[in-house]
Amino acid sequence: MSLLEIKNLHISIGDKAIVKGFNLTIKPGEVHAIMGPNGTGKSTLAKAIAGHPSYTITGGDVILDGKSILAMQPDERARSGLFLAFQYPSEIPGVSIANFLRAAVQARMAEGEELDASGYYKKLYSKMDLLKIDRKFTSRAVNDGFSGGEKKRCEILQMAMLEPHFALMDETDSGLDIDALRIVADGVNTLRSGPLGILLITHYQRLLDYIVPDFVHVMYDGRIVKSGNKSLALELEAKGYDWVKQEFAAANA
Repeated sequence: MSLLEIKNLHISIGDKAIVKGFNLTIKPGEVHAIMGPNGTGKSTLAKAIAGHPSYTITGGDVILDGKSILAMQPDERARSGLFLAFQYPSEIPGVSIANFLRAAVQARMAEGEELDASGYYKKLYSKMDLLKIDRKFTSRAVNDGFSGGEKKRCEILQMAMLEPHFALMDETDSGLDIDALRIVADGVNTLRSGPLGILLITHYQRLLDYIVPDFVHVMYDGRIVKSGNKSLALELEAKGYDWVKQEFAAANA
């Protein structure tokens, strides 16, 4: 069975420790939501696991399907089955979505193996139909002049085409109005029906009205300090994070 295991992970930026002993196991088909105040290490966690060079893993391990990924380059981690959906996706003027996705799919293939063009477009249009995306969308340059919702929809299409084992979604709801949030959530819910495991990072409970998680975890001071189900997210929405901080302080006094 495919597993993503994060074991006692410690992450620093320069000489500053951000993540301080993070533990989590994600199974296929599970959605784990990570919530918490600003500055607790949520986005740092996702970027470091994906291999961002600005973050240094100083302890622990990340194991994907029984194999540590820490010695792998970002592209190797992606080929092994990881996908990172960015909070602020980059614009790539002059490169169409169709050509960008074609290059991404080709990069996932074995050396010397060539992508069949007709098969690629058949799969692309099938995924677009599944996600209810107009086929004209792929003629546009990647994220160039896109609204927040269009950028996130583009990432959902990338995820559908690359078919990762596990997706790290960094504040997917950032900058989205309600209509865009629903569209993106529908795309995620369509893909989660299969073996995809998802780590969903968010500040706000509203996203979890549309993408109902199997587990909710509160991250504070660089680690998980509380876990539960969707009701925990509702409690955080109603009471804020101060009570979690107080519980943590009392437990570590």
